[in-house]
Amino acid sequence: MHLEIITPEKSIFKGKIDSAIFPGTEGSFGVLPNHSPIISTLKKGDISVIDENKKSNLFAINGGVVEVSNNKIIVLAE
Repeated sequence: MHLEIITPEKSIFKGKIDSAIFPGTEGSFGVLPNHSPIISTLKKGDISVIDENKKSNLFAINGGVVEVSNNKIIVLAE
C-alpha cells in the first residue's frame, strides 16, 4: 500500500507500508492491503505504521481525515 500523511505545513510521510492503525473519532482501526474503501475522521493521537521494511513508525496528529482506496491511503492531518 502507499501512504501519504500531509499537514498544512508539509508532507510528514510518503511511502510504501504493510499496515497502519489510525485514531478514528469512533475508535481506532487498522488498515491492511486490499482494505475496503473508507473515509473517516481522525481524533488527536498517533498513527502507527509498519513500513515495507517491517520498521514501526509513530506519527502524532491533532485530528484530520483519512481516505483509503485501491491500496492508497491519504491522511490530511492537523
